[in-house]
Amino acid sequence: MSKLGEIGTYICEYVNYSDAAWGSIVGANLVDVETGGAVREETILKACWDRNALYVRFECVDTYSISKFTNRKDPLWEQDVVEMFIDEEGDCKRYMELVVSPNGVVCDLMINHKDDNDPLSFNINREWEVQGFETKIEVNENKRTYTFTISFDNFVQPPSNGTMWRANFFRIDDEENGTRHYQAWSPTGAVNYHISDRFGKLVFRGA
Repeated sequence: MSKLGEIGTYICEYVNYSDAAWGSIVGANLVDVETGGAVREETILKACWDRNALYVRFECVDTYSISKFTNRKDPLWEQDVVEMFIDEEGDCKRYMELVVSPNGVVCDLMINHKDDNDPLSFNINREWEVQGFETKIEVNENKRTYTFTISFDNFVQPPSNGTMWRANFFRIDDEENGTRHYQAWSPTGAVNYHISDRFGKLVFRGA
C-alpha cells in the first residue's frame, strides 16, 4: 500500500497470458486518494504483460453501483467508475486516460498538461481513441471484477524488461445515499486525479 508522501511502485510481471495467470499476480490495494488511508470497499489492482498488451485488473468489493451513461466519451466519472492514467514517456505531462463504467462504457482521452505548477491546467484531446482495448466485467454477489487488455499499438514502442512508465489507477465508488468515495493506487493528496507528479511507477519485469 502506498502512503501519502511517497509514490507507488508496481512490478508488472511478464506472463503467458490467460485468465488463469491472475491467480499468481501480486495485487496492490487502492487507498483513499486524499489521505492514503483505508477505504470503505476494497479494491485490489493487478497488472501483467506479454509481447502484445498490458493487462490490468480491478477486483472490487461493490455492494452498490450506479452508472446511467451509455455513450463513449460520456462524463462517466460523475458516477461509479474505475480509471487508468498511463504515461509512457514518464515526464507526467502527457498521458492517456481510460475510464470504464460498471456497464462497460468507455471514455478514452489524451491529456496534455500545460503548466507544471497547476494540475488543473491541461488540454483534453477528446478525438483520440484507444485501439485494441478489450474489457471484461464479471459480477459475483458483492464483487465486481474488471479486466482490461490495452494493446501496445497505442504506444510509441512496447516495453521490455526494466522499462518504467508512470501511471495511476483510480476508482470512484458511490453509496446509495450519494456519498462518494475516491480511491487511488498512488494517492494524490486531493480529490483530483490529474496531479500527475503523484503518478506511481509501473516497472515491467521479465521477457
